[in-house]
Amino acid sequence: MAIKKYKPTSPGRRWLAGQTFEEVTRTKPEKSLVRPLRKNAGRNAYGRVTVRHRGGGHTRQYRLIDFRRDKLDIPARVATIEYDPNRSARIALLVYADGEKRYILAPLGLRVGNTVLSSRKSTEINAGNAMPLERVPLGTLVHNVELYPGRGGQLVRAAGAAAQVLAKEGDYITLRLPSGEMRRVHKTCMATIGQVGNVDHANVKLGKAGRKRWLGWRPAVRGSAMTPRDHPHGGGEGRTPIGMAGPKSPWGWRTLGRKTRRNKATDKYIVRRRNADRNK
Repeated sequence: MAIKKYKPTSPGRRWLAGQTFEEVTRTKPEKSLVRPLRKNAGRNAYGRVTVRHRGGGHTRQYRLIDFRRDKLDIPARVATIEYDPNRSARIALLVYADGEKRYILAPLGLRVGNTVLSSRKSTEINAGNAMPLERVPLGTLVHNVELYPGRGGQLVRAAGAAAQVLAKEGDYITLRLPSGEMRRVHKTCMATIGQVGNVDHANVKLGKAGRKRWLGWRPAVRGSAMTPRDHPHGGGEGRTPIGMAGPKSPWGWRTLGRKTRRNKATDKYIVRRRNADRNK
């Protein structure tokens, strides 16, 4: 995939940088693998906003993605590469030898007509093949990694992301995640070989506020532009400093370095924290 720039025929087009979609081979999804997707505008079951700045956006349908890769030892042919509005990565439609169809995340280098395989045994180290981490050679790039055996891939699913297998010790495999964190994962967890495709997604520039609205994002407002009841930085006459030792969140938490991870049960699996923590 490449990035396409436009002539500045309007202010919104001047800095616009979009995708060419040259790798996409089909525009309409497989009907049997599509489900309705209702919007909630960042609200929970009580109607309260739990995620700010969400709402609106274009109507979407949810594509059922096979994150588990639990159809074992049956080869599948890549029928199409498709766009998915619900994620940054592209998806690939697999047609198995028995006729079943499933979507997977499309790794870098996967092409229509290729054959992929998911197996608990040793198989070729080709993009799109899935196997337990204990079968993956050291140094290999993987994605769609399970955190718990059988639960399905939860790690490394965004466009361009990849984790590297660093070490094998006992029942655990050490991975270097895209954030720089080094984490131990059980050896029986499944992972897919290769890097997630659509690597140029990070180079897209929306160009105007309207495109952000199409994606379902509402405007974000600076705390200093609010009133004191809406944000700790608010209030005052004209442009005033925040009036406190350090910046705070809208709920009064200290920001700039405040740790948000609170899961002592899984701390033992983290060998080294992510790069942002080491630089402080």
